[in-house]
Amino acid sequence: MSNDANSNPALGRRRRYAGPALFSYGFRIFFLAASVWAAFGVFIWLPIYLGWVPFVTAFGPHDWHVHEMIFGYAAAAIAGFLLTAIPNWTGRLPVNGWPLAGLAALWLAGRIAVLASSSLGPLVTAVIDVSFLATLGFVCGREIVAGKNWRNLRVLVIIAALTAANIFFHAEVYVIGGADYSLRLAFSAVIVLVCLIGGRIVPSFTNNWLARNNPGRMPVPFSRYDGMTLAVSIVSLGAWIVAPTDERAGIALLVAGVMQTVRLARWAGYRAAGDSLVLVLHVAYAFVPLGFVLTGLALVTDLPAGAGIHAWGAGAIGLMTLAVMTRASLGHTGHPLHAGPATQAIYGLVFAGAVLRVAAALSGHTAVLELAGLLWIGGFALFGATYGPILVRQRPAWAEVRC
Repeated sequence: MSNDANSNPALGRRRRYAGPALFSYGFRIFFLAASVWAAFGVFIWLPIYLGWVPFVTAFGPHDWHVHEMIFGYAAAAIAGFLLTAIPNWTGRLPVNGWPLAGLAALWLAGRIAVLASSSLGPLVTAVIDVSFLATLGFVCGREIVAGKNWRNLRVLVIIAALTAANIFFHAEVYVIGGADYSLRLAFSAVIVLVCLIGGRIVPSFTNNWLARNNPGRMPVPFSRYDGMTLAVSIVSLGAWIVAPTDERAGIALLVAGVMQTVRLARWAGYRAAGDSLVLVLHVAYAFVPLGFVLTGLALVTDLPAGAGIHAWGAGAIGLMTLAVMTRASLGHTGHPLHAGPATQAIYGLVFAGAVLRVAAALSGHTAVLELAGLLWIGGFALFGATYGPILVRQRPAWAEVRC
């Protein structure tokens, strides 16, 4: 993007922003909030899961854990990405200052409300919790429509699905005492978003790096095959949402897993092993087909259902969002796009944690689960310690639009 404020009025207004750096761009506050909540959420979840401490909310411990990883951590990471990407898509002024602080306050209020749900009551808790995603969807929709960036309206469908899933979550818990369908809908919405955004950035960043450093075979551009893969994946996820024990849904998930594996192989990730920032995108996306295959096998065999869920949750969602958070934090603050030792350690910790979490689901060994949780906590805590100063410190305005 151009660094010339005279040719880009929105950039000129960005340069005139004089508030706290943390609220100058969406990625700053929301990536930092996401990392803190990812670490804190699992930090308090482990002793709850192990029965060491009591847990008193209106939700069961498992429902709370899944809800907060999706609507707490993942929602914050998604917000940071969208509020940073949409100005690049539309050329419009980014949401910053008090409006951005207000969005962050809504997200934080939701986390507090869910923790205090037994005191607040179901209706108040639901209204506070759902308000963040509903407001985020409105803000993103306004910017995309005002910028006439019609091709990215599909992102709003995902936000709407997540918002609906959160509403259904509260309703489901209130009516039957636990969440099931709503959490599968939420998981599916985020996985589809990973497939959409990953399908854009993984081959694009790979192509850019290969063109500069390793000419030869390039990622295959988006084609009819990618569209078919997305369609089959969405249909199979829909079948899993409504019929989570039907073998036919399992077969559909397995087909989607094979197609997603081929899709990933078409992006020539093995040729970009020299750049950790690129390689981690491929490693993270590999958990997408793994999740489809393991979840499909759980429906047609006696494989534990948690294996596929955690391949998606800890691997595809956790590692992919972390890969995007590190890359965007570096690039949009004017730092070199290079994964130093700390960043590589972040990737290694969360990757190992994801692999062990899947292994724990398959083996049932509590010690493996504990180690997986500690690795996850360590990875996101290290992100906060390494990238927190970058995110809260003011940088030159031109750096904010570096791609």
